[in-house]
Amino acid sequence: MSQTTEPIQAQANFRNEMNRVAKKKESPLVKSFKRHWELYLLVVPPVLYLLIFKYIPMAGVQIAFKNYSVIQGIWGSEWVGLKHFVTFFQSPNFWLLIKNTIGISVYSLLAGFPVPILLALALNELRNGYFKKTVQMVTYAPHFISTVVMVSIIILMLSPHVGVVDRLFAFFGLPMTNFMGIPEYFKSIYVWSGVWQGMGYSSIIYIAALASVDPSLYEAARMDGASRLRKIWHIDIPALVPITIIMLILSLGSIMGVGFEKIYLMQNPLNTSASEVISTYVYKVGLIGANFSFSSAVGLFNSIINLILLVIVNSISRRVSENSLW
Repeated sequence: MSQTTEPIQAQANFRNEMNRVAKKKESPLVKSFKRHWELYLLVVPPVLYLLIFKYIPMAGVQIAFKNYSVIQGIWGSEWVGLKHFVTFFQSPNFWLLIKNTIGISVYSLLAGFPVPILLALALNELRNGYFKKTVQMVTYAPHFISTVVMVSIIILMLSPHVGVVDRLFAFFGLPMTNFMGIPEYFKSIYVWSGVWQGMGYSSIIYIAALASVDPSLYEAARMDGASRLRKIWHIDIPALVPITIIMLILSLGSIMGVGFEKIYLMQNPLNTSASEVISTYVYKVGLIGANFSFSSAVGLFNSIINLILLVIVNSISRRVSENSLW
């Protein structure tokens, strides 16, 4: 090697050594980012959405601990600690709200959770493609009806004198009944109309889980002479267990979060004793009554209970079945 090329070779070796040292010092996160930067780029929009619309607004939760004044603003309002929580716990409406909220949620869970699973199992057994698609279309369609239209349909069908149900009652000689005015009927009307509206759309995720079952399992069961019930019991249901547990955890984690819109639209002065839940109470007190701090305290209490339930159910599920959200 000539004397002129030796310095160049030494510089190249020095640069290679520096690059090797720099790469050695890189953290696993940096290495992962460089290797999969396209995937990280895809995550950016949802992360920004969560930060802007979910986490940053949480700063407003502090008004639950203050006497919020529009003039003084969130940061300048007087700090009152747990005053609004104590007021809510001592309110005569407290136990009525808890009873109605939990009652409607548990009823909805017990009635509405198994129906999509049963529908998915039934659709999975259908062999006539045209009939199967017709059933899917008929059961999926109600999901796309708006809540306002759905409640209007319910009220019209159950109206005294002009409703279809009341006319059927009259045909069989039964007395006229104002279903929407009887508190004892409210929970059933709310829950079963929700089951009818949501069972088709909710079954999609279970149908997708059944579609991932290895066909060789069905073939082996057929060769062994297994009946349809046996195949459902030993192949389909075990395949649905993981997603069923995940959906159950999510449902139990929002058990205090009864939807506001439908209940509020179905309310009338006659059924308020059965239809008043935490979400409608927060709306009436917070927005209509302009008591923002009190309604924030009630809403925060509701969210904390949901979070505790979610953590407990997830922990139990992880220990019992090894299926959990985290």
